[in-house]
Amino acid sequence: MNWYIGVLKQYATFKGRARRKEYWTFLLINMLVTMALAFVDRQLGTFNPEYGMGTVGMVYAAAIFLPTLAVTVRRLHDTDRTGWWALLGILPFGVIALLILQAFEGTKGSNRFGPDPKGNADSDNSGTFSG
Repeated sequence: MNWYIGVLKQYATFKGRARRKEYWTFLLINMLVTMALAFVDRQLGTFNPEYGMGTVGMVYAAAIFLPTLAVTVRRLHDTDRTGWWALLGILPFGVIALLILQAFEGTKGSNRFGPDPKGNADSDNSGTFSG
């Protein structure tokens, strides 16, 4: 849950990098919240099958759009890609390609978008004895 809250706290931060764990945990919790809100919309009678969501879900989707875009851009930065790759999402099957890009491991060590979000990954033998 901390990963989800952390993304919300950085809702408009497009600089820096995001770990895979941060991105995928946020997406998982986001999907669970969306499903729960669809249930609430059905119970309230505000669910619209034509749109696939209801009033409460639409408000949530609007509120979560910017944090989702920001964490997507930071995740792309972690793989040393510019945030403009997020525009793949507007193309047919582009969302699938974008999700595949998000699954790659991030650049070890610093890259042009900042330091490694995993921490001390700049040294190859961190914490090992080399006698």
